Formats: sequence, structure tokens, C-alpha cells
Amino acid sequence: MEKTQRIHSLDSLRAIMMMLGLVLHSALTYNVTNHGNVWIIKDTAATNITTDFLVLMIHSFRMPIFFLIAGFFGAMLFYERSPKRMIKNRIARIVFPFILFLIILAPIVQFSFDYASLTLQGNEHALTTTLAPFSEFNFYIPKSTSHLWFLYYLIYATGFAVILAFILRKIPKLSQQIKFIGNWIFQRPLARILIFSGMTFVVLTLLKTPMVASSTSLPPDIATFLYYTSFYLVGWILYTSKQHLQTLIKYDWLTVITAIFLVMTQGVLIEFMDLGLKPNSNSPILITLSSLTVWLFIFGITGLFIRHGSHHSKRMRYISDASYWVYLIHLPLTALFPILLRELPIGGILKFLLVTAMTAIVCFITYHYGVRNTFIGKFLNGRKYPRN
Repeated sequence: MEKTQRIHSLDSLRAIMMMLGLVLHSALTYNVTNHGNVWIIKDTAATNITTDFLVLMIHSFRMPIFFLIAGFFGAMLFYERSPKRMIKNRIARIVFPFILFLIILAPIVQFSFDYASLTLQGNEHALTTTLAPFSEFNFYIPKSTSHLWFLYYLIYATGFAVILAFILRKIPKLSQQIKFIGNWIFQRPLARILIFSGMTFVVLTLLKTPMVASSTSLPPDIATFLYYTSFYLVGWILYTSKQHLQTLIKYDWLTVITAIFLVMTQGVLIEFMDLGLKPNSNSPILITLSSLTVWLFIFGITGLFIRHGSHHSKRMRYISDASYWVYLIHLPLTALFPILLRELPIGGILKFLLVTAMTAIVCFITYHYGVRNTFIGKFLNGRKYPRN
């Protein structure tokens, strides 16, 4: 029973990490930082440095936690069901939705970003200019993975982990040794933070950046693959040590508070210390801070969810079911809603909160009435759910 409750808390955590994508993308429009082609929309009259810190903090842990949990559940399917059923499940839940929604959303995302950017810049012909490419066939061919990049690399990470798992089945002594080492590490709060932080430090040093960009290019990016697959593999090993999940509760608040302090330190070094540092500067200080921060957040936040989220909650179950759909469709909304707010005489924080709220409302309403009890819900989650 306790094992089931802890696993339920990890599923809730996975859903929240997806939902935080909505918060992060809503905040980017009001950042002081210029993100270039990564995020071309900016309400220049309502930027606020607080949104920059929020983006920095969320980006430091959201996808690493998501990939770690994905690795945990991937291993659970592989070992508790069968490799064949696990592969079929991942193809149905990841590969097919990625391909379908990439094709559907590519022109919608392109329109929303181009139109929002031109409108916020005061272009009087924004709509005409944005609609012009729609007459060309090439416009409908995806040029990037956009916000679905994480599904793209989740496919690669899953395939890589499955290959390794098949190889380790042929080498049982090595497999047992890895399991033994995993059990030893996960039982010890300080050791797991230092060891995994050291691993991440090596990866980031090799990649020469403290912050791995979420590559949206269709050709796979080796840096994105290496960074996020490392978390997936740790999640896979965590499953083999799942009896120690309860130990993550120890020092959970302390590790989260420490991580927040380190993120703020990192932000101050970048924004206010006049050291010429950028979020992606090849700096040993920033790489060290990033390496520690990500694992402090991973173990702290996971521990908090195991402590407080292990009991069954109908509301959390509903949010978890909705999270896939909400993430898939939220991006164009976070681009277009700032247009409605551009003339309001309020600050960037309030605008950011309004964009977040309006996007969430639309996403959940469409999920409730158009997805939850339909073939779309079955396609995304494997089954239909009653609306109540």
C-alpha cells in the first residue's frame, strides 16, 4: 500500500512539472532578459526582473525532474510488465502523440508567435504579414519540435535506456553491482547530492555551459540528449532502489530552501555583479551552482511530494489526467493572451499572472468538455475518464 502511494505521488509530481511549463512560458514575455529567437515575444512596457528569476528557477529543475520520473516509470513498465509491453506503451503514449501534435500545432504555434511579436512591436499590418505564408505548402511542414522537444528527446532517452537494459540482462553481475551502488547512494542524503551533482558537473563541464538549452531543432542535439538522458537513467536506477523512496523525505525542506538560495545567488551573479556572465556562460562557478541546484531541487521536491502527496486525491488525479493535454495546447495561448493585456496600465507581474490564469482556464475547459471523455483522451492517456 505504501509503495503504491509513493508511486502515486511521483505521478502527481510528473503532472506538476508539465503544468509548470505553462507558468514558465507565460513569464518569458515579461522577462527583462532578451531571449532572441528562443522567445521572440516581449511586452517591453511591462518587463519585471522577478519573472527572470522565476524562469531561471523553474528551468533549473522542471525538465530534469520530469525526465527522472519518466525513467522511473519506464523501468517500472520494463520490469513489472515486460519489455515488449513497455515499448508498445511508450510508442502509444509518446511517439504517436508527438508526431500527430507536431503536425497539427506547428502552423498554429508559428502564427501565434509571429502575430503576437509583430502586434506587441506596434506593427499595423501584423495580421496580414502573419497570414501571408499560409498560402505556401512549406509553411505546414514542421521546422522545429517547438515545445514538444521534451517528447522528442524522451523517445531517444527511452530507446537508449531499453538498449542498456537488454545489455545488462546479459551481464547479471554488472547489473547487480549497479543496483547495489544505487541502493547505497539513495539511502544517504549527502552522498546522493554530492555524487549526482558531481556527475552533472562533469557533463556540464564537457558541454561548456551551466544551462543546457532545450534544443527544438529536428536534427537531434547531442548536448540536450546527454544532459536529459542522464536524469532518465538515474530515474531508471531509482526504480531498482524504490524501497528507499521514503528516505527522500529526510531534509526535504532544507534541500529545497538551499536550492532556492543557490538559484538566487546564480541570478545575482548574472544580473547584478557586472562579471560579464550570462546564463550559458562557460563559468566554473555557474556550472558548480547549477550542478548542486538541480539535485537539491530534485531530491527536495520529490521528498516533499512523497511526504505530502502520497494520499489519494481526486483533484490531483484529475490534474494529472489533464496535464498532457494542457501542456500540448498551452503554448499558442501564452503567446496570444499578452496581446489582450498590452494596453492595460498594470505591471508585468500582474500581466504574467493573468496570462497564466487565462491559459489554464481555457486549457482545463477544453480538456473537460472536449478531451476527458473522448477518443482524444483515450489517445493521450490510454483510456476515457468520466467527466465527473
